[in-house]
Amino acid sequence: QAQLVESGGGLVRSGESLTLSCVASEDIFKNYAMGWYRQAPGQRVQVATISVDGRMTYGNFVKGRFTISRDNAKNTIYLQMNSLKPEDTAVYYCRGGRNWSSWGQGTQVTVSS
Repeated sequence: QAQLVESGGGLVRSGESLTLSCVASEDIFKNYAMGWYRQAPGQRVQVATISVDGRMTYGNFVKGRFTISRDNAKNTIYLQMNSLKPEDTAVYYCRGGRNWSSWGQGTQVTVSS
């Protein structure tokens, strides 16, 4: 049974917005920080993280465009992405669990110019 399931990716135009969702198992959601990563050719980088008590961190390239949040009633974290750019095109992954060991299957985000 998958512990992290992402959804919400798609094809958008430059400047548009998109919201990603990640439903987590109750164990992961209630006990561990979670985050979003993205895979561009060559490397997987951290986009944003959120702790169990709601503290957030962001990658420098986000620059106020993205917001991570969590819904405790739904065991879900979100990534609201605004002002999307072509360079944001990537597979986005949800991550969490003990030692950050669990990954979702990924969801493709494509931003056209």
